[in-house]
Amino acid sequence: MRRTSLIVAGLMLVTAFLWATPFLWTLVASFRPQTAGGIGMASLVPDYVPTLAHFKEALESGDFAVYYVNTAIVAFGILAVQIVTISLAGYAFARLSFPGRDFIFYVFLLQLMLVPPILIVPNLRTIVDLGLYGTLAGVMAPYFASAFGTFLMRQTFLALPRDFEEAAAIDGAPWWAIIWYVLLPMAKPGLVAFAIVSITAHWNEFLWPLMVINSPSNQTLTIGLASFAMGAEGGKEWGVLAAGTLLVMAPLAVAFVAFQRRFVDSFVFSGVKG
Repeated sequence: MRRTSLIVAGLMLVTAFLWATPFLWTLVASFRPQTAGGIGMASLVPDYVPTLAHFKEALESGDFAVYYVNTAIVAFGILAVQIVTISLAGYAFARLSFPGRDFIFYVFLLQLMLVPPILIVPNLRTIVDLGLYGTLAGVMAPYFASAFGTFLMRQTFLALPRDFEEAAAIDGAPWWAIIWYVLLPMAKPGLVAFAIVSITAHWNEFLWPLMVINSPSNQTLTIGLASFAMGAEGGKEWGVLAAGTLLVMAPLAVAFVAFQRRFVDSFVFSGVKG
């Protein structure tokens, strides 16, 4: 039994190392001096004197300040609207009774089975018709409603006892006050879990912003990094490219390390009951 455990642990360590190899290389290459070229660039061993020159060149070559601001506007703007829409929809499917409720809910969940690229053409036509093409609002609009978020909030509301909201209703609280002051505070772990998924997905979104944005001043991090990478690869400036990639990855990586326990607790809470 002990031997089996050691073998399993060894396989898990090897798998984890393989998965982490791209990140490790990016981390090492971003601090490696440009003179350490050739085959040495593939090494994961930091056998050199670290330098911040690549980060300086990356910041000077790309307008990362603008990219960060635009990406934050998109990611947190989408999340702010989604919190409203998924909370109202989740409350309706969990607490209200109306004809065809379960059927409508399952039809609503069919969105999860659609491959996102399928919706690019109709979404793009809608954005153009609304006059939002080339704007950050156009990037955000298709994500204001979320089937996954609605499902998560419905399950979270179903797991909450009705005692508090019934007491609030007896005291004369309207439905919106019950949601805002009673249900949402108790559903905070579910909201945190969804916020993690939403911000991560839209922080890393590439294809849809690429289709909508036509101005450098509105570029997000992923598009800016792609433009930046094309120039860096032309000169084989792998250190600068790695530094730019690390600048894009850093906020989410730091947030995950800082709030790792909170992330895990939120997902465990939101998945306790169905």
